[in-house]
Order: sequence, then C-alpha cells, then structure tokens
Amino acid sequence: MDLRDHIRSIPDFPKPGILFYDISTLLAHAGAWHETIERMAAAVRPHRPELLAGIESRGFLLAAPLALALGTGFVMLRKQGKLPGITVRHTYALEYGTDTIEIQGDAITRGQRVVLVDDLLATGGTMAAAVTLLEQVGAVVPAAACIIELTFLNGRKRLPVPVEALLQYES
Repeated sequence: MDLRDHIRSIPDFPKPGILFYDISTLLAHAGAWHETIERMAAAVRPHRPELLAGIESRGFLLAAPLALALGTGFVMLRKQGKLPGITVRHTYALEYGTDTIEIQGDAITRGQRVVLVDDLLATGGTMAAAVTLLEQVGAVVPAAACIIELTFLNGRKRLPVPVEALLQYES
C-alpha cells in the first residue's frame, strides 16, 4: 500500500506559499492507518524503547497507538500550561520569537529509553527542543520517528539522534 495515496496536500495552508501535508485522510482510512502503525512499529522496535513521547497534538495521535503496538508506555510533550502537576519546561527559538514545551516532572525515570514521535519533521526546531527536554529529565533518546519528513527543510540535521521517517517529500 502506498501511504502517500492517503495523505492530502493542501496548498497555501496555514499561509500562502506553504504546502500542508494533511494526515487526517490517512487517519480516516482504517487500512492505511493500520498499515502506518505497523510500519512505524517495525521502524521503532529496533531502538528498544521503554516509552514513547508524543509531541502535541498530532504526535499524540501517532504515539498512543504505536505505544500499544510496541507494548510500551506513552508520555505527552505539551505547550506550556497544558499539563497538570509539576512540570519541566524547555523554551526554544522559532523564526520569529520563542515557544515552550513541557513534560510532567515524574513522567520519565532517569535512564529510560524514550523514542520521540511526531507526525512530521520539517525544520526540526520542535523535535530538537523535545529531545533536549527529554534528556533534561533523564531520558536516553535513541531515536525520533515520524510519518512524513520534508527533506528539503533539512530538519534531520538539527537532531542529535537518528530519525525514522516512513515517507519523505522533496518539496
């Protein structure tokens, strides 16, 4: 099955000049979604994760069922102020300004192997910040994984870990 057939391209979203790769059509197709999780599990399994960390919000959609398929736990990385309890945060630079992501302070046991999961790797800024945050709370991050990588944005170069991507788009 060619998973690209189930990913819709939307021009000029969220702003003019951007081609948005929409996975909602992939999620809506039971066979394609099942195949996506199976392929992701095969790609991530060799990294021997104990936990998967999903980046808000589409990363949650992928990481939660992937954790079930792999028999691991799942933790959330969210925007500041969205998680209850004591949190640890990391603020990082964007093209215009900054953003902050958080994790619950007790979500990870020092030394746990945590694979980072999101739907798409673009410039790599958020994923790099997420790796930094995970390492800050004591995780060992053997890899990151995504459905789509936009190779022309060179996001992989910003990450200090190997990246598993099911699909690569050159433009």
